[in-house]
Amino acid sequence: MKPLTAGARRPSRRHTLPGFSLSLGLTLLWTGLIVVLPLIALLLRPWHNGAGAMIHALYDARMHAALQVSFTCALLAVLIDLPIGLLLAWTLVRYRPPGHRVVDAMIDLPFAIPTAVTGIALATLYGPNGWIGSISSHWGLKLAFSPAGIVIALTFIGLPFIVRSIEPVLRSFPKDVEEAAFLLGASGWQRFRLILLPTLAPALLSGAGLAFARGIGEYGSVIFIAGNQPFHSEVAPLLIVMRLQEFNYDGATSIALILLVTALLCLVAVSRLRRSISSGLVREDGA
Repeated sequence: MKPLTAGARRPSRRHTLPGFSLSLGLTLLWTGLIVVLPLIALLLRPWHNGAGAMIHALYDARMHAALQVSFTCALLAVLIDLPIGLLLAWTLVRYRPPGHRVVDAMIDLPFAIPTAVTGIALATLYGPNGWIGSISSHWGLKLAFSPAGIVIALTFIGLPFIVRSIEPVLRSFPKDVEEAAFLLGASGWQRFRLILLPTLAPALLSGAGLAFARGIGEYGSVIFIAGNQPFHSEVAPLLIVMRLQEFNYDGATSIALILLVTALLCLVAVSRLRRSISSGLVREDGA
């Protein structure tokens, strides 16, 4: 290898991927135009007419009621989805019953079909004259056109986030760890609580955070089954549309800002919890 002389230039560092600069530039351009700029516009628009208009828009009892309905129903839907999603993921990964491919494909249906189609289907099924709604109304239980209908719609929408977050962890989990615990005399509940659940906790938190963030902003699948009664079954995204129809842009953007900040805080909190749980598991394994 020849030594470099005084006037010689060092060879330029080559990137492993060809076209790295072009790819990075296109990625940053796409991210800026499609993601960052709309978010910045949404953060700045509520303050366009001054802080007084923004503060006045926040003192809206109807907005507070709509936000409470959206947050409460999204949280209830997540709590329902967690055990169901865990059971579905466990069945698909560990047992693979007959027709598991069909069930696995149906789990992704909420991602594929339009949300309006989902809302119409749920309203037809759980409405007073639907197959399930007629039975529940006979027992005095109103599902559609009430907050219960919102929870049903958000449960349907959020379930794939839970299942798809758990499945990869279950597939990669070593079975010999469970077999060793079984040989040491651990019961099924002890193996689940002490071995499997701590490993699945980051995935459960990730799926729950995504489902909650999606639920508080869901519109199409909710409006057909919610009833849309102010102060009772009106969700925040619907109120945004109502404020835009009234040309109340301050009120609409203030609600949108609250939903955006809530979703971002939720995702950040879930990310921090996942890291803390993962680091705790690593320390325990190292000990």
